[in-house]
Amino acid sequence: MKGDPISRRTADIGWKWRAPQPWCVTPDPATLAKAIADTQNALNIVWTLVAGFLVMFMQAGFALVETGLTRAKNVAHTMGMNFLVYSLGMLSFWAVGFGLQMGGVGALTTLGGDTVLSHEYTVAIAGNSYGLFGMEGFFLSSALLTPGIATLFLFQMVFMDTAATIPTGAMAERWKFASFCFFSLLVGGLIYPVYANWVWGGGWLSGLGRTHGLGHGHVDFAGSSVVHLTGGVSALVGARMLGPRIGKFAPDGAPRAIPGHNVPMAVLGTFVLAFGWFGFNAGSTLSGTDTRIAIVAVNTMLASAAGAVSACVYVWKSWGRPDVTMMCNGMLAGLVAVTAPCAFISPTAAVVVGSVSGVLVVVATRFVEEKLRIDDPVGAIAVHGFNGLWGIVALGLFANGTYGDGINGISGGVRGLFYGDSGQLAAGLVGILANTVWVGLTTACSLWVLDRLVGNRSDPEDEIAGLDVPEIGIEGYSREMLGLSPGQGPSLEAQVMTDTTQARLLR
Repeated sequence: MKGDPISRRTADIGWKWRAPQPWCVTPDPATLAKAIADTQNALNIVWTLVAGFLVMFMQAGFALVETGLTRAKNVAHTMGMNFLVYSLGMLSFWAVGFGLQMGGVGALTTLGGDTVLSHEYTVAIAGNSYGLFGMEGFFLSSALLTPGIATLFLFQMVFMDTAATIPTGAMAERWKFASFCFFSLLVGGLIYPVYANWVWGGGWLSGLGRTHGLGHGHVDFAGSSVVHLTGGVSALVGARMLGPRIGKFAPDGAPRAIPGHNVPMAVLGTFVLAFGWFGFNAGSTLSGTDTRIAIVAVNTMLASAAGAVSACVYVWKSWGRPDVTMMCNGMLAGLVAVTAPCAFISPTAAVVVGSVSGVLVVVATRFVEEKLRIDDPVGAIAVHGFNGLWGIVALGLFANGTYGDGINGISGGVRGLFYGDSGQLAAGLVGILANTVWVGLTTACSLWVLDRLVGNRSDPEDEIAGLDVPEIGIEGYSREMLGLSPGQGPSLEAQVMTDTTQARLLR
């Protein structure tokens, strides 16, 4: 009825009936494409950040492994190095290192397409351009800081931190803390970033495929050379220059065993590292929408298991009993070696790579100690240096061409020698040589200068008593926990010292 209250109210507000509208309105193609791209970028950023968080947590694993494999009187000193290297390296990487490494990388295709980091310093030789270092991104200025660049910084920073941490294990129990601090700044600001630029930042090693026809150039998916070989070479040079711990070698040159104080700590640290390694390797896709992450993760897991088992079997057969610490180093060796080829090989090849690593780490440990006469308390040189090298060689042998189309501007999947491309192995060997020369020379020069400025080695008396109080100012364990009376020194020293002659010789 016209006069009913409802009709009068609708007439008052001017209500008119309209035909029903469809629930969904189809956007135009450009709007839809942008929405999809924005979602993909967001997923990639979240994935890369989470992977970076996992890699950051690996620092706890390094601290546990290194501290467990060294002596109780140096717990605070070893933990202190593992703690502070993270902060020191990060600040120098923020100020200088990130710009040197990634300043010329170009468009960030998976992280928003930012093109700000496109200023690479290059030299032209025989008509080819060779990138040497980046020239953009220093101090992360607000003018260039986007979500994609911030994500890349965090992810690359924690990788650098891994490389900077490796020497702390090889040089533990006698490295002066002040020298360690300055050297960590140099690793984060110069030594690591320049080589990383050559491989990951658009530098000359990545371009070997374009300039010299060597496969896809030097390919290192997640860091066997960039991270681990860099850390291993630095550890080798540093430990050699620093000299062995007092009592490590007998007067006739025979090495003495100096056991670590806490095997459970070392085992726990190994599993923390293995867990974080899923972020290390799978995260290196820089893309949560790249389903290759599943294959990368499986290959990573298989190589770690094969490394632990082969190390156990080899030691058991050679020494008559298994060794838990060598099982740990075998697992870590498998992880180091598979880091470069994990995206390009089959699971069977990953098991082969890990199995070789487990034997290699044992052989290399004995070689470093018995032949080179270098004291490496935790086996860092064997784990990271030798197996970082093996990982690059393994990529050059086993890459099967199923992944990597377009990497470093080369079409087709990455193939190794066994799949028809000897050039890929050659590019890997060039990268290994370049790493050894650059990292070896810069490490030697840096430590030479530091030795004259602050000294590299702790005083012999402090080394014998333990570095915790002299270097850090606090005991890692109370003397009661160590079973010592207030005036008593560590009884473990008697196992490795016949007298104080060796200490006097180091003065």
